[in-house]
Amino acid sequence: QTQLMSMVLTNEAIDRGVPTRILLCGPGGDIALADAPESATAPQPPRGASPQGLLKAAIEKGATVEVCAIYLPGKGADASVLIEGVGVAKPPAMAEALLDRTTRIWSF
Repeated sequence: QTQLMSMVLTNEAIDRGVPTRILLCGPGGDIALADAPESATAPQPPRGASPQGLLKAAIEKGATVEVCAIYLPGKGADASVLIEGVGVAKPPAMAEALLDRTTRIWSF
């Protein structure tokens, strides 16, 4: 539910014209896997959406999506396991973006 609701709210922000950059860490990163667990891909009530489906919608709308720099090494994997449109965050660039005074941060 956490990942689904975060993607619902993120897509609402994108629809309102907010430039969006998504950083996925820990279990949240699982929604970016090509071979994602069922919890990331199964339709959930009330509208039958899935976290990964809404992540893909956000990407199609122009969101920048990255997994945290330690996510893939922690899984013993590389970027080839990610869905199209998802990259790997670089800590210096992510820190700069997070510290920008105009950045709005939502944490789920």
